Amino acid sequence: MYLTLADVLLPGIRRHSVVYDLILVLGGSLLIAFLARISFWIGPVPITGQTFGVLILASLLGSRRGGLAVLAYLAEGACGLGVFASGRAGLAVFAGPTGGYLIGFVFAALLVGFLAERGWDRRPGKTILMMVFGNVVIYAFGLLWLCVLLFAGRLSSGSAGLLAVGLYPFIIGDVFKIFLAALLLPTGWKLIPARFRKDVKI
Repeated sequence: MYLTLADVLLPGIRRHSVVYDLILVLGGSLLIAFLARISFWIGPVPITGQTFGVLILASLLGSRRGGLAVLAYLAEGACGLGVFASGRAGLAVFAGPTGGYLIGFVFAALLVGFLAERGWDRRPGKTILMMVFGNVVIYAFGLLWLCVLLFAGRLSSGSAGLLAVGLYPFIIGDVFKIFLAALLLPTGWKLIPARFRKDVKI
């Protein structure tokens, strides 16, 4: 497997030290919380910066730390901290229209982190595919939960339809975020000394 950017960013720090991992996980959860503040409500599901935060973090931290950062973020929100979109908090958010997307963040982080650990974040083409796969996972969970709410009568999409509520409004923004990641991640690797850009067992 390959090193992630978090593994080589500070060469003087021993990789996988408990303190370093804890700082990355908690810092990552706070970054997602900050990006969640960027939210625009266009219906039951808002446009936010969360998705970009989750996927870019997983790329930087890898599957284990990236997944834990998302779990920490969700735990913070579940405990009442206003870290979700527009400062919302509590377990009730998971039962609402955005609940599926929030759960999807965990699995998307695991997948994207897994691919980053195999070097997919080092070239633009593979970075784009990695981000597309991550988004697909998030939308799969998000749309499935929206579908459950629709059938249960707890959500009305009016005449718009499920995809018009939970997918179409976000495509343009996601395309921008995917190409931004494809620019930032490979560029970041180019700034890392060549001796650190290698295939190692981690």
